[in-house]
Amino acid sequence: MNDLSWIDWEAYPFASRYFRVPAGRLHYVDEGAGSPILMVHGNPTWSFLYRDLIKRFRSTYRCIAVDHLGFGLSDKPKEWSYLPEDHARNLAALIDDLELGDITLVLQDWGGPIGLSCAVARPDRIARLVLMNTWTWPVNRDVRFVAFSGVMGGPVGRWLIRRYNVFARLLLPLAFADRRKLSASTHRHYLHPLATPAERTGCLVFPKQILASTPWLARLWRDMSRLNGKPTLLVWGMKDMAFRATELKRWEQAFPEARSVRLDSVGHFVPEEAPDELVEALETFLAATERA
Repeated sequence: MNDLSWIDWEAYPFASRYFRVPAGRLHYVDEGAGSPILMVHGNPTWSFLYRDLIKRFRSTYRCIAVDHLGFGLSDKPKEWSYLPEDHARNLAALIDDLELGDITLVLQDWGGPIGLSCAVARPDRIARLVLMNTWTWPVNRDVRFVAFSGVMGGPVGRWLIRRYNVFARLLLPLAFADRRKLSASTHRHYLHPLATPAERTGCLVFPKQILASTPWLARLWRDMSRLNGKPTLLVWGMKDMAFRATELKRWEQAFPEARSVRLDSVGHFVPEEAPDELVEALETFLAATERA
């Protein structure tokens, strides 16, 4: 992706960096200095999702946000698996290359299982967890997830994503509680990286993996106890159609000392719909845990 004229550099005023993995180049931003805040996105977003957090915290923390292969400004290789566990391997390689420790992990959507896979493998490197509308356990007995994965991960859903970019064009705005919060300019930043059918493979693989990755998710959930005692912040859009109060309660049971911030009028993409509330919650959380 050589032509970057479509990016609003006032909204996203960051230098691009690249890290090579076997399948291609991972794009990431690395702004500021200090303890790292590592931000991991899901489907169909990229590091642009975290622009407000980066601008706010780069004066006091090292803010790193990566684009998975197939998303944002990263390469979109034709022959690669795009499986979540392989995205996790890429992220782990970047963490090792940057020699990151004392990490505050900020995770949303598929960023949850991908980032937490790295965390349970290297718990000594993780200082804090910030989770937004995500999961990391098997959902193969939940009829809503089974239906969504079956439709959007099946032949018809994959064709709609490949042919019409339906995940970014239609499902992303539908995941907002208040669609006025998704401006045409912002929406363009999620459509353009997936502009052609060839660029949408990563986007169309994820829905099927909600069920197909059940064994991997089961292992992750089994290992979640390795993160016991890590300060945890849960910032939850309560009008999310995918991850509801039920999923929030499961995280609260897993991390009983976690602080929960419920955003009653917010949907799935908390950093887009409620950036100010998210910044405020993270500021309070970081200040409290730094003192502790």
